[in-house]
Amino acid sequence: MASKAVCWTAAALGGVLLAHSAPAQTKHYGPGVSDHEIIIGQTMPYSGPASTYGTIGKADQAYIAMINAAGGVNGRKIKLISLDDGYSPPKTVEQMRRLVEEDRIFLDFNSLGTPTNTAIQRYLNEHEVPQLFIATGATKWGDPKHFPWTMGWQPTYQTEGRLFAKYLLQTHPTAEIGVLYQNDDYGKDYLKGLKDGLGAAAQ
Repeated sequence: MASKAVCWTAAALGGVLLAHSAPAQTKHYGPGVSDHEIIIGQTMPYSGPASTYGTIGKADQAYIAMINAAGGVNGRKIKLISLDDGYSPPKTVEQMRRLVEEDRIFLDFNSLGTPTNTAIQRYLNEHEVPQLFIATGATKWGDPKHFPWTMGWQPTYQTEGRLFAKYLLQTHPTAEIGVLYQNDDYGKDYLKGLKDGLGAAAQ
């Protein structure tokens, strides 16, 4: 599942960078972009309770290395700065501030985690730094009115919950269902999707 998400995300990144990298009439580029390089950043849980998902960051790095080995994007090499946040929101804020204010990234790419991305969403939008292809299925990323610089990527947890409900109704229509869920955005999205999918059966 994670490998498929990485492949799709990497392909989408290529499209974004290609669109941005077309030859320009002037030399006035935004932060993180020069004639020869595009700097992007991300935070990943290479340590801590969600360190298994650090594989996504390593796969991103490998894919970008492949792009660079093939010549980059329109002559520009992509530099990905991937920092460990330990799946800790305060650490995510610290690392993202470094990426934006010191490393001067063009965009935040595929950073993982609902609580961690929540912690940096307002900051990135206030600084007009694209927060793209977030590696979490929370529904909150689809709010362009309030957070125009944020875009999710993977199917939402509510969608997954509805699919689970559909399967249960088809295969075990008379079963009783008990749910244990995290009392946060992640868990509440799944629970809402499940209840929505069960409809009248969720009484």
